Amino acid sequence: MTRHPANAALDTVDGLIRLGLRNQWYALCRSDQVPAGGLIRLDRVGEELMLWRDADGAVHVQEDRCPHRGARLTQGVHMGDRVACNYHGVQVDAEGVVVSVPGVPGCALEGRRALRTFPAREHGGAVFAWFGDPDDAEPLPFEVPEQLASPEWDHFLAYVEWDAPWIYSLDNLMDPMHGAFLHRKSHTMSGGRREALFQIRDTDTGFVFEKTDQAGVNFDWSEWIAGGTPWVRLDIPYPATAGPGGPFTIVCTATPINETQHAAFFWRCRKVTGWERDTWRFLYKARLEARHWAVLEQDRLMEEAMPLDAWSRETLYQHDLALVRLRRAIRAEAQRQLAAREEHAKQGAEVRA
Repeated sequence: MTRHPANAALDTVDGLIRLGLRNQWYALCRSDQVPAGGLIRLDRVGEELMLWRDADGAVHVQEDRCPHRGARLTQGVHMGDRVACNYHGVQVDAEGVVVSVPGVPGCALEGRRALRTFPAREHGGAVFAWFGDPDDAEPLPFEVPEQLASPEWDHFLAYVEWDAPWIYSLDNLMDPMHGAFLHRKSHTMSGGRREALFQIRDTDTGFVFEKTDQAGVNFDWSEWIAGGTPWVRLDIPYPATAGPGGPFTIVCTATPINETQHAAFFWRCRKVTGWERDTWRFLYKARLEARHWAVLEQDRLMEEAMPLDAWSRETLYQHDLALVRLRRAIRAEAQRQLAAREEHAKQGAEVRA
C-alpha cells in the first residue's frame, strides 16, 4: 500500500524533520482524552487522525477521512465496533474495512480495506500510534524505557501542547546546561556550577550527554534513546524532604502536531514500592506537582518565544554537542527514508510496466 500524505511537506527532507520521521511510534495524547463512545479528531505528525474506542475499550487510530467522499468521520456515528459516516452512512470497522454501504448494498466498496489505519498501543496513560512508510510497513516492537516498564517504578504523566516546533523540545531536553540558568530558582536546580565541560558517551541504544566535572547536583546529563520511539531520559537530584526513591527520573517524548506546534509528554518517575510508593504519591500531589509545572512553564515561555528560523542564525559551542549529533542523525534518517521511498516507487513502476 502506498502512502497518501495529508501534507505534501512530508515528501521533503526538511518536511520530515519538521513533521516527524516515519516508521516510528509517536505518543498522541493522554488515554483519558479518548472517552468511550467518542470520536476524537487530532492532527499529529502531519496526519489528520480519528481516535476512538471499540466496545471492548481498545483504542483505534485511523485517518479522519471517509473512503467514499472524504468527509470527516469524526462527525459521524460511533457504532461500537465501527464508525458510520454522517454524510452517506458508509460504515468502516477498526481494521479500515468498509463493512456496509447502506445506500448501495453489495457495491464494490464493501469489503475493501479502504481507510488508513495506524497500529495503536496504550501505555503509561498515553496513546501511541505507529506511522509507517509505506502505510503497511511492519511496526517495530513497541518498547518503553525501564521506568515505564518495570513494576518497581511509579510515575505521573504531565502532558502539554506548545506553540513551537517539536524539535525545539528535543533540543531543550538534550541541553542539560539550561537547567543552571533558566531553572536556577527551581527547588531542585539551584545548586552546582554554571560552567561545565561535557562529553558524549555512546550506549547500546543511543548516547548520553553528560557533564565531566559534576554529577547528581543539577540537571547534569540527558540521554537520547534511539529506536522505534523518540525517547529522552534524564535525572534531577532530589532532597530527602521530597520523599523516598532517590533521584527523580524524567522520561520524555515529543510529537509534532504541525510545523509550528507539538505535544510533549513528561513522565515523572521514582523507584518506589509499598509504603514508599504511597508516600511518594502523596508528596507529589501535595507539594511537588505544582513546582514541576512551574519548571515546564519556564520551558514553554522560552520555546514559544523563539523565532521559527532560530536554527538559521545560531552560533553553537561545546555545550551544544548533543544537539548537533541529534540533528545530524534525524536529518540522515530523513534522507534515508526519502531515498527508500523513491526506490520503492521505482520498483513499483517497473512491475507495472
